[in-house]
Amino acid sequence: MSSPAVSDAVQFHTIVTTVENKPGVLARVAGLFARRGFNIESLAVAPTADERFSRITFTVDVASAPLDQVVKQLDKLINVVEISELSPTESVERELMLVTVAVDSGERRHELLELIDDFRAYVLDADQSQMMLSLAARPNRLDEFEERLRAFGIVQLQRTGRVALRLLGL
Repeated sequence: MSSPAVSDAVQFHTIVTTVENKPGVLARVAGLFARRGFNIESLAVAPTADERFSRITFTVDVASAPLDQVVKQLDKLINVVEISELSPTESVERELMLVTVAVDSGERRHELLELIDDFRAYVLDADQSQMMLSLAARPNRLDEFEERLRAFGIVQLQRTGRVALRLLGL
């Protein structure tokens, strides 16, 4: 089995919490981070297969939030059911980017289509002057794609928070 690409090495902790799917739980978790001065780099929340629970995946900067402190503080919240850290070497992380790029016809359009193909992105919509693209990839791959798109002129950009799952067999 090949090992996943390590993203952001040890700069960030990826923490996954299973919480009760109730109003206000996300606000309490975010409030805890704010009160403690922990910087949330990325946050993604969605229901699990069991509608009673949601999964919150967040990454925190190692410098602002020692892992043991984050876990201790999260464990004090009543609606938190489970907490786990996902090491970059034991998990797969992905993020989604939607971006609209300015592009004219001709050679520049051809260059953009080659870039889209190189990154395995998708064209979601297009007209004479713009293209809307989608790419799901490792966060550092999205950073690289975003940087390359700047030459064309980014009109709108939206990225989701990171989502992650532990590798199978671990």
